[in-house]
Amino acid sequence: MGGVPSTPRWGGAAEMRPAETAEYLIGALVGEKSYPLASDYWQKLLESPLHLRWPAHRVLQASQLFAQNNCKTRHLAKILVHLAWCLQECVSASGVPSAALVRALNALYISSVFLKYFIENAKSDHFEELHLSLDENEAKPTSFSKDQTIEQLVMHSVLSFLGKVDVSTNTYLLHHELLNFMLIAMSTQLLSGPSPGPDDSHPLIDAMMVQESSFVSLVVSKLLLNYIRRPNFPIDSSSYSIFSEVNQTGVLQRVGSAAANFVLLPFNLFVGSTGEATRSPLAENSLNVLLILIHYRKCIETDYVKDRGDHSSEPLPKEDACFSENPYCKALENAQDIEFDRLDVEGNVQNGPLVRLPFASLFDTLGLYLADERSILLLYSMVQGNSAFLEYVLVRTDLDTLLMPMLETLYNASRRTSNQIYMVLIILLILSQDSSFNASIHKLMLPNVPWYQERLLHQTSLGSLMVIILIRTVKYNLSKLRDVYLHTNCLATLANMAPHVHRLSAYASQRLVSLFDMLARKYNKLAEMSNNKMHMPNGESKEEDNLPEDTTAELHIYTDFLRIVLEILNAILTYTLPRNPEVVYAIMHRQEVFQPFRNHPRFNELLENIFTVLDFFNSRMDAQKMDGEWSVEKVLQVIVINCRSWRGEGMKMFTQLRFTYEQESHPEEFFIPYVWQLVLSCSSFSFNPNSINLFPVDLPLEKQDSFVGEDGQKLQSGGLNGLEQQVDVLA
Repeated sequence: MGGVPSTPRWGGAAEMRPAETAEYLIGALVGEKSYPLASDYWQKLLESPLHLRWPAHRVLQASQLFAQNNCKTRHLAKILVHLAWCLQECVSASGVPSAALVRALNALYISSVFLKYFIENAKSDHFEELHLSLDENEAKPTSFSKDQTIEQLVMHSVLSFLGKVDVSTNTYLLHHELLNFMLIAMSTQLLSGPSPGPDDSHPLIDAMMVQESSFVSLVVSKLLLNYIRRPNFPIDSSSYSIFSEVNQTGVLQRVGSAAANFVLLPFNLFVGSTGEATRSPLAENSLNVLLILIHYRKCIETDYVKDRGDHSSEPLPKEDACFSENPYCKALENAQDIEFDRLDVEGNVQNGPLVRLPFASLFDTLGLYLADERSILLLYSMVQGNSAFLEYVLVRTDLDTLLMPMLETLYNASRRTSNQIYMVLIILLILSQDSSFNASIHKLMLPNVPWYQERLLHQTSLGSLMVIILIRTVKYNLSKLRDVYLHTNCLATLANMAPHVHRLSAYASQRLVSLFDMLARKYNKLAEMSNNKMHMPNGESKEEDNLPEDTTAELHIYTDFLRIVLEILNAILTYTLPRNPEVVYAIMHRQEVFQPFRNHPRFNELLENIFTVLDFFNSRMDAQKMDGEWSVEKVLQVIVINCRSWRGEGMKMFTQLRFTYEQESHPEEFFIPYVWQLVLSCSSFSFNPNSINLFPVDLPLEKQDSFVGEDGQKLQSGGLNGLEQQVDVLA
């Protein structure tokens, strides 16, 4: 349909080439002439093998020219429409046609680079320069739905392919490139601030949010299955018949030239130095896309926004923010085990687009990949939001599959990000809310713990190891991070575990008592600084009215911490003393650390039980006639014997201290920046740092520990402030 223009020459480009070359066709795409949707130019462009090996500066020049002309040509919108049509053909045909697959890949490669350039260099808040509409003078094809936008058309086609077409040797590359395209489409979030507002514009991700629930469920299911099954990149290019017909150089060279050189989306991690697949990029990209989708929050207009007028620059108060429902988050929260059909109250099997997953496989896969921070976030999203998966986890007898990698992460806290530590601690807190979990971890014995270097741990229970690592984390935090939320989270989990402790190991028992000693020394140091140290002879304390505010606040915090540790010891001694002789021994061995606080008004009631236990066992020791010196074994033997006669006489019963976790009212302020930090730091996806407003970029991404909201409040882990007690003992 008419001749195509000559190839534009950017900065001394090569001489003009034949009209059918990719160089010439790309030149026409970015040029001034507008080609109608029905023009055969589009077929020529999308069927042409892309042998281009442009350096970065040529790609930039082409992108700049494309942006200059797109307002007239609307070529970005048109190539996206052709992408949608190619994907529809791939979905509707029996088997994926080779020609349609090639056209879809070429459309993806070309549109991705220009869409990414537009987003990174957007000059308007609503991305008008994308011009995702056809010219009014151009007739719309009959396939266009009356009310369907181009954004909705293309994202419907992308999601339809991902959800309906299985990953195979022939479709692997298209699946992967579609996920890359989705990351680009959703990257408009990087240009917004950390607090979503009603004026934020994300045209393509919003188009994903309005898809029908059946599509959403299919996509969530497929993304999770990709993560679980971890399909590998087909190394043998001969199996890629679709490429051998059009590109004799092989698929890997095609990937290298088209994706890495032209689209600038690196594919350099598919194959390791040995030629063997080292990881599954498709699984990782599926996880990236899923995490972004489920944590997206769309702030919608409220009455407050209407009342203040369209031109007000006043920020929307948090309490007035209203968010539309996220269908992907809802689908994940309602996911069910494929092996179990949940019955409703009338006993009928639920129908509808539910996500059904092999929970067993998901559990095992998470256990294998929890060293990846993104997998930690997925596990958090599942146990926090999906009650069915949480129930499944709690009944597993091999809890070490999940707990061991998480405990190892805490053990190596100095080499992990603060946010990763927070996520692990929150997961442990959520699990510790269940009494069966707290009981079962003490029954599971570990032959050894190879990564624990301080001492050899043989035949240690998982519960004892968890106590050891949580206390170690508190000590690390005290010396390095000094984060109150981290302290609180560790102690809250220990408090939940305490009434169910069974045969706590000697080392764990010693660590528990030493934790009290360490916090007591910190408390005394603060008391000295505040001129508020206890008078040891008579136990009286002196209060000063005019103390430095920060020191006073820290003193109150450590008072609360000491109370929690005493509550933990009380719970063990009250409910499980006969089963924990090592705890009794540890308290007896270090009983002097409790003495200074015996008459302290905040601690004396809790210490009465500890001294009741000490009096009982000390009297039994005194009554024992012993030849020679007392050894550890002999002392422990007396404790074990007398544990059998222990009846708890004189012990005061306190209400069990129980902590629960709840997300903050605005978790999006933490999770949206956090997810994108992970995507940018843990994957091959890159973005111009100068364009990012979602989080600070003056520090390396992996070093970011917190984010600041509009009110200037430091947001640590999207929910640590949501730590609540059902019994208020800290007031």
